[in-house]
Parts: sequence; structure tokens; C-alpha cells
Amino acid sequence: MIVVFNVIFYAFIAVVCVQIYYYTVVFGRFSALKTKKAAFKTPPVSVIVCAKNEADNLKRNIPFLLSQEYPEFELILINDNSSDHTLKVMTGFQKLHENIKIVNVKPVEAFWGNKKYALTLGIKAATHETLLFTDADCSPNSSHWIAEMCVQFDQERLLVLGYGAYEKIKRSFLNRLIRFETFFTAVQYFSYATTGNAYMGVGRNLAYKRSLFFEANGFIGHIQVKSGDDDLFVNQVATKLNTAICVSEHAFTSSKPKTDFKSWILQKRRHVSTASHYKTKHKLMLGLFYVSQILFWILGTTVLILMLHWEIAVALIALRFAIQYMVLFAAAKKLNEKDLIFLLPVLEVFLFSAQMVIFIQNLISKPKYWK
Repeated sequence: MIVVFNVIFYAFIAVVCVQIYYYTVVFGRFSALKTKKAAFKTPPVSVIVCAKNEADNLKRNIPFLLSQEYPEFELILINDNSSDHTLKVMTGFQKLHENIKIVNVKPVEAFWGNKKYALTLGIKAATHETLLFTDADCSPNSSHWIAEMCVQFDQERLLVLGYGAYEKIKRSFLNRLIRFETFFTAVQYFSYATTGNAYMGVGRNLAYKRSLFFEANGFIGHIQVKSGDDDLFVNQVATKLNTAICVSEHAFTSSKPKTDFKSWILQKRRHVSTASHYKTKHKLMLGLFYVSQILFWILGTTVLILMLHWEIAVALIALRFAIQYMVLFAAAKKLNEKDLIFLLPVLEVFLFSAQMVIFIQNLISKPKYWK
């Protein structure tokens, strides 16, 4: 029995070391990053929005996109075979604004329900080399969104990862959980990009060069996967040299979050299902952190219940939490999510529990895709 207890205790020490490594070496790089003001650049831009049954969201958000303070940009609106008034809303705005171009996508059997096909047609229709993507349910946080994202480009940087936040709803635990998951995911992909290992981005706020898309043969490498037009593409093309991040508050986008657990779980099932197609090194890095996170709570609780060297155990737990709080608070200041940090342990436990449920559900049945 003593041998078993020793194994548990030393396994706990190993897990704490892994957690501290991630929070200091990986996530700490992003938290401590000092952003430098880049030289102002204004290349002509094609802003691309793909919509399927998004009439109401387009009515609300297109005015925000058109109000951008930027010298030259076009707005490409892709209607992906909508059954509501999406196309009518698009044409209504087009009549009033010369810089709107509509791509009306008809269903094709080979690409049925595949957003990547619709996006490809939109990219082909783009006039400009610089492409900036967001979703129909998103709005920029400021009129400088295009400018702040595009200033990150240079001769080497051909891909820019932005932050797509969710609106805050007071006195809603689900809202805090959704925002925490979004925030923590951003901390991870910004951190890995900062260390030269970019593995994903979000289509709510993503920019890249048109030439990069065609040099990579577009989405053809993962066209059979109906989701992943953002993260799988970034996973495919991102390198240490060609990827930049943009964490200017003026460059954030904001979306309306789900308001019930069932809808949110379904949404996350679609997102999580693409992770199995990441490069092996990225799956290993992400998997090791997730497993160490679960084991920290399980082994930590076990060690305390069994009173195994409890003084050392308490000190290690306190050290891990102290480092986690410092790193994530600094990151939260960058991403304007400081209110989430006060519930950090609770949100962390709920999040990895939800992720476990999602993982099991995805093993049992495949999630639905793109509306």
C-alpha cells in the first residue's frame, strides 16, 4: 500500500511540474508579450463574410463592417444557399454601397453543406490580395478593426490571428463559461503562435493573403472535413515566420453567445471534432496539457484526502494556482476578460468536464455541420 501511495504522490508532483511548465514557458510568453506599434499600412482589403440563414444578424452587423475607417476595402457577402431572407438583406445593402460584392452559392452535390466550398468561391471573387474574415453574427469592436489587423502584415507575415470574443451577459454562469472557454482557447493559440508553433485561429477574426490560400491549394487538403475552414487551414499553412497575432482591443470582434447549454455543447462538438485532424505535434502538445489538467485535480484531491505529505502537497497546489492566476490575469488584461479570473478554479473544472462530455459524445456519434 505504501508503494501505491508513493506512486500517487510522485505522479502528482510530475503533473504539477507539467502544469507549471505550460503556464510559465508556453502561456507565460504570451502573457508577458509587449506589443509593439507597427508601421501603419493600408493595403486594399477584401472583407469576407459567409452566411447561411443569417438575415437578422446581417441586418445588425453589416453597418458595423461598412463603418470601418479604412481607405480602400470591399465587402464580399457570400450567401450559402440560405432559405431565409439572407440574400434579400445582402442585395438591399448592395444597392446603397458600391463596395459590396455578393456571391450567391448554389448547392452542389459534391460539396453539399460544406462551408469551405462557399468560402472558396468568395475568395476567388475577391479583388484584393489581403483577405479579412469574420462571421455574420460578429461585429468589430471599433471602426479601426481592419486597420489594426492589417498593420500586422509584412513581407514575411502572411497570416494574422485575431481575437473573437463573446458579449457579456450579467448574472449568467453559462455566459462566463462560454467566454472562459473562448478566452482560454485564445490564450493557447496566441501562446503557441508566439513560440513559433501556431496551430489554429478562429474564423470570427482571421486574415491572410490570397496568394497563401492558393499556394496551399485552398481547403483541398481537408475538404472532406466539413468544419475547420479556420483552424484546419491555419494548422496547415502556419509557420514560425509567416504568422502574426493581433491583440489590440480595437481589433477584437464580438459575437452573441449561446444562451442554453444544449446549443453551446452542439456548437463545441462541431469545433472540437476538427482537432483530430491537427498535425501530430499539435495534438500531443494540446493533449498533454489537457491530461495534466485533469490529473492535477484528481491526484491533488486524492493526495489531500489521503494526507500524503500534505504540507508539500498544499505548497505545490498553492504554487500552481499562484502561477496560473498571475499568467492568466495578465492575459485577461490583454483580451479584456479580467472578470473571468475571479471564478477561475470553478470555470476550469466545469470546462474540462464539459470537454470530456463532448469528447465522449463525438466518439459515439458525429456532430452536425454548418447549419
